[in-house]
Amino acid sequence: MHSIIDRSEWAEEPDKWLGEVQLGAHGGNLCLIFNLMAPGQGPRLHKHPYPETFIIRAGRALFTVGDETVEAGPGKIVVVPADTPHKFINPGPDVLETIDIHERGSFITEWLE
Repeated sequence: MHSIIDRSEWAEEPDKWLGEVQLGAHGGNLCLIFNLMAPGQGPRLHKHPYPETFIIRAGRALFTVGDETVEAGPGKIVVVPADTPHKFINPGPDVLETIDIHERGSFITEWLE
């Protein structure tokens, strides 16, 4: 059996790649987050019991991964190991567009700040 998931089921706005989907409900083992973030925006420090992968499609992201700070721009992929505290922010000046891939069919997030 296969699933086809319509954008209307996960997108926050019908014409934007913005929203999230937990694929475990559809037989998959991933969660996807499609982000569009203005300068200064980003999630606070957190961690997951599984790896998280970030694909930077546009803009720039300034990541904190454990004790390191790393900047990534369009075309870069950042992989954060399981149980590693991380966060990122859009330092500007453009909109940051990412696809965040959680290696699990449902989200498990421990917020640290």
